[in-house]
Amino acid sequence: MNPLAGLDQVKYDASGLVPAIAQDRATGKVLMLAWMNAGTLRETLETGRMVYWSRSRQERWAKGDTSGDVQNVVEASYDCDGDALLFVVDQVGKGACHTGEFTCFYRPFGAPPQ
Repeated sequence: MNPLAGLDQVKYDASGLVPAIAQDRATGKVLMLAWMNAGTLRETLETGRMVYWSRSRQERWAKGDTSGDVQNVVEASYDCDGDALLFVVDQVGKGACHTGEFTCFYRPFGAPPQ
């Protein structure tokens, strides 16, 4: 199977980005939402390691380069409109969030801010 098949179906926004959701294979939890451009999506599919585009730094961001908390791709798919990506990953290390939490979605509505 060609891991790059379907790249022509992805629709990028005006900034050349598409949202990418990372979901943990072991727990099923959504770990994070980040952004990819065509280059980081291609690199992710070719290498099997999550690589994003940092909107704040305007640069390529390979998950785990500084933290050691790498995400290895298990499955990759795109939605029916081609404008959102979903990656099932094996999260290596303590977690996905830069705060040290396992998932970036650890703050429920109705609870006091942490």
